[in-house]
Amino acid sequence: MKIYNYRNGLVCEDVGVFYRMDSWLWHTLFTSDDPVGKLRSVLNVEDRLHGLPNEELLSPIDKQEVWAAGVTYFKSREARMEESQTAGGGSFYDRVYSAERPELFFKATSHRVVGTGQNVRIRSDGKWNVPEPELTLAITSHGKIFGYTIGNDMSSRDIEGENPLYLPQAKVYDKCCGLGPCILLADSPDYKLAKETEIELDIWRGGVTAFSGKTSVANIKRGFEELAGFLFRDNSFPNGCFLMTGTGIVPPNEFTLQRGDEIRITIAPIGTLVNFVE
Repeated sequence: MKIYNYRNGLVCEDVGVFYRMDSWLWHTLFTSDDPVGKLRSVLNVEDRLHGLPNEELLSPIDKQEVWAAGVTYFKSREARMEESQTAGGGSFYDRVYSAERPELFFKATSHRVVGTGQNVRIRSDGKWNVPEPELTLAITSHGKIFGYTIGNDMSSRDIEGENPLYLPQAKVYDKCCGLGPCILLADSPDYKLAKETEIELDIWRGGVTAFSGKTSVANIKRGFEELAGFLFRDNSFPNGCFLMTGTGIVPPNEFTLQRGDEIRITIAPIGTLVNFVE
């Protein structure tokens, strides 16, 4: 099952059939003990649609916070160490990669999040900016992972590299985060994305590919339940939350985003998140 957030309400896709849903279900999904069961219980044949609506598709978020995990891929560890060497922070990322405690940080409130087809931003004071494509977990207020979406964690590598303590400024600003196009719901308590699931990034500039990269879920070092468990330690999320699980695709050091670039992140079971740099 997939659920989409439109300007005029939610749409649920169930085995190729689409249903119009009331917006109040958004809160229910993130607070229920059984989100998928609750959703199935309210599907109504009278609400069937012939396909996805031809109207504005929004990011799949309401009042949830977005958090992120860092240095969960070896590739990310290498990049973070390299960019922060001159600031003396290189060993921080090496140690956190192998530490028991993961790196977790706040990423965005809902008003800083954009959906597919919408614009993300690069910081006005950042000179080295990249997207970070990330499989993102949808988690209930009880700490249960119930679905997956695609995240675009916009980052200013020069700001973070200048000093690791500048990470919030490198990561958190208006339109710093893309989510979408939908939430893929876990149809059973035992459902998990296959380890072979690929995460693809394509950046288009002037009609040609400026960068392309690929990784897989198998390259994520930490388990999803492990990350969610640390996030919910001594922390509450009454509206549920999203947790980005890190990036394993890092463009070369000479690459930086430019205004007008098109960012396409594809995770096949979920779809493609498309953002444009304004």
